Amino acid sequence: MVAHHVLMRGKLHLYKRGEGKHWQCSTYLNGKNRRISTKEESFDRAKDIAEDWFLELKGKQRREEVVGEKTFREAAEQFLREYEIITEGRRNAQYVEGHGRRLKLHLLPFFGRMGLSEVSSGKLQEYRIHRRENSMVDRGKAPSRSTLHQEIVCLRQVLKTAIRHGWLQQLPDLSEPFRSSEKISHRAWFSPEEYRTLYEATRERTRNPKRKRYLWEYEQLHDFVLFMANTGLRPDEATRLEYRDVKVVKDYATNETILEIEVRGKRGVGYCKSTTGAVRPFQRLKKRNNPEPTDRLFPKTHPGLFNTILDEVGLKFDREGNRRTAYSLRHTYVCFRLMEGADIYQIAKNCRTSVEMIEKYYASHIKTSLDAAAINVRRPRPAWTGPGKGKPILAPNAVRTIEKAPRGRGGTVDATDLKD
Repeated sequence: MVAHHVLMRGKLHLYKRGEGKHWQCSTYLNGKNRRISTKEESFDRAKDIAEDWFLELKGKQRREEVVGEKTFREAAEQFLREYEIITEGRRNAQYVEGHGRRLKLHLLPFFGRMGLSEVSSGKLQEYRIHRRENSMVDRGKAPSRSTLHQEIVCLRQVLKTAIRHGWLQQLPDLSEPFRSSEKISHRAWFSPEEYRTLYEATRERTRNPKRKRYLWEYEQLHDFVLFMANTGLRPDEATRLEYRDVKVVKDYATNETILEIEVRGKRGVGYCKSTTGAVRPFQRLKKRNNPEPTDRLFPKTHPGLFNTILDEVGLKFDREGNRRTAYSLRHTYVCFRLMEGADIYQIAKNCRTSVEMIEKYYASHIKTSLDAAAINVRRPRPAWTGPGKGKPILAPNAVRTIEKAPRGRGGTVDATDLKD
């Protein structure tokens, strides 16, 4: 008896031939009969292999039907070639490298063999599910929203490259379905009291080191905390900072001594003016390290030691459960400047970001950004007189006070509130 099964709506046949142990599969495509051996004795495994083989043939047939259609892999290779050349010097090398890494690890294994016309909204949704399932198996947790967002940004750049070269007519809908409005939550930062607790803990490590051989690391971390909270630099900007990029100057507008910093980050070269609190940490760094102009201020950011101290003083998480990192010191700088009444546009320029980002993630939860005088304003409503027997008719919801109004037996009431 010959074992025979029909799959894929009659287009795929799975069978055994004679006394053979292995399952065979066959289909008819493009006027040809095609068949292979699955080399599997188990029906379930043979079925999976047969269906994958059939779908791959169908995809290849579709690409052949579209004359000259490029694959996603070819578009990705063209994108990387153009992106590295055109953005040289304008985009951080690590940012450019990140796109290549996302393509190699995640996007190309899933979309690589597809024709560009096959990269649809449905396939993108399958990719999101695929990434979540694989990440849960490999790491035990789903990829973060920002990680997936960066991968979709990379995918969009590849498809835009294809459009520029005439390989694709239009972009598919890349938006995430079933997405509700996100709750706007602030970035993890240190309140003034928490910041004082943090720098006192790092200062204590420099005065009474638990291990004297790590004294240099303790001193470096203490100055790093103070420097970051008084400049607002990103951690990656701080690690690229060289001594020749920082100058101690006299600011004539405020008559204070501050730092002028030439910053090289993801947006290219920018400039930053610090508060006075960053001057002494910088001077200690120069005295301690006796550096050359091209030496880095912070060769290491000591994340392990930083996390250890945060755990010791109970500041690793804020009350909403957000994890604090070295980036939280930048957020602390922005919040402190807003609380002190600094102009939001000047903060955005000094931090090399946009006013929109600051309003969305910082200003929304700073209580001093609310003007109580403007919120609690009270405007008087004038009374008006209408028809009647000479009695005043009060405006709606008006309140009037009548002094020494008569009471039943000749007594008086000092104040009687009349309400409509």
